[in-house]
Amino acid sequence: MKQVLIFVESHSLQEYLCGKLEENGVAANTAINILDASTKMRKIVPDLIIVDPPENDLDFMKLLKQKKLDANTVNIPVILFARRLAQKQLLELVPYNVKKVFNKPLRVDALFTAISRILKIPFSIDTSPGIVEVHVNESIISIEIAQGINIDKLEILRYKISELINLYKIRIPKVVIILSDIKLTFTDAPLLQKLLYIVLDVHKVKTAHVAIITNDEFVRLYVNGEKKYANIKMPATLSEAMDRFRVIGSVRAEEAEEKAERLGDLILKAKTSENEEALFLKFDSEEKKAMLGLMADSLQNIRIAVVDDDFVIQELIKNTFEKTNAFVYTFSDGDEFLKVVDEHEFDLAFLDMNMPGIGGLGVLRAIRAKNVPYPIIAVTSVSDRDTMVRAIELGVKSYLLKPIKPEEIFMKSMEILKSNF
Repeated sequence: MKQVLIFVESHSLQEYLCGKLEENGVAANTAINILDASTKMRKIVPDLIIVDPPENDLDFMKLLKQKKLDANTVNIPVILFARRLAQKQLLELVPYNVKKVFNKPLRVDALFTAISRILKIPFSIDTSPGIVEVHVNESIISIEIAQGINIDKLEILRYKISELINLYKIRIPKVVIILSDIKLTFTDAPLLQKLLYIVLDVHKVKTAHVAIITNDEFVRLYVNGEKKYANIKMPATLSEAMDRFRVIGSVRAEEAEEKAERLGDLILKAKTSENEEALFLKFDSEEKKAMLGLMADSLQNIRIAVVDDDFVIQELIKNTFEKTNAFVYTFSDGDEFLKVVDEHEFDLAFLDMNMPGIGGLGVLRAIRAKNVPYPIIAVTSVSDRDTMVRAIELGVKSYLLKPIKPEEIFMKSMEILKSNF
């Protein structure tokens, strides 16, 4: 039996890789740190090592150097995951038998094609068309599926939803499923059933908290014909779905209520009234400290564009990333940003939807024509719902509502930049 050693940072990615490998008759071994990986590499002598090192953590090079110095492990092929590597860094990996470097978010079809070639065994991969995008906006999980329902990408969806629920600490998940450019028939019923199973059963979402937006008649017939899906709503537009969940205004109140409940639980555990005040301060400071530490580890050397005519917003976003060693570039209007869009490569951009001159929608149309690859986070006001919906139609997957807070900027950036799938 072929053996693969997996050393990855994300538990959900690790779980997915192990499941997929074992499903295809490959023994999957996991490592929790460099020392563990080094020990297991020498003991198992696997046929392949898959490494997803923590951002900007060069300790993984120790593992590669140890592998090269050992006659038993020197020829083990390596697959590496990375956010972004320069050409020079790629060349430095060649002597360590790194066969493939995959950028994240991963294209799992390409990944398992590479694993299949290295291990010289076939893998069952669904190559049918299918695009799956998952994001959280205002505590609503938005799942967009286009071109078809791909079985392997449904499996990824299972883990992606888990990642986002954990990141945002969502206690009561609400889900909007958007099926676009899809034509299903009765033979596709098991795929549709699996999609709903992942949302409703795996992640314990109530049917009353699910909305499906689709033009496909079979989907409507199928959902309406099953009693267990009776509470699922099928609005005609995204705007109606947002109204369904009272996205504007009430979600923030719900979040505040949930946070108060968590704090209340902690306070009840305190023994004296003196401890209560200290507990509030400790909880708040530790939470912020943990956030800052996670940002500093994950966002170093990230290039961020902020396109906003509001100087206060510019400074707020700059200050949010101040201690992370990220590079933040500010632009006061759409024209200024579009002049450099061909010259500078960014990892992420915050784009105000309401600016004088070329507004946010105009910028989105322009960069869409240029096939700009990096993700855009739209920034808009609570009252300007129509602009927000049009931004989503132009390809924006995530947005923030003004007034924005540093922790919201952080969470949204982590969602986008730390995405594995």
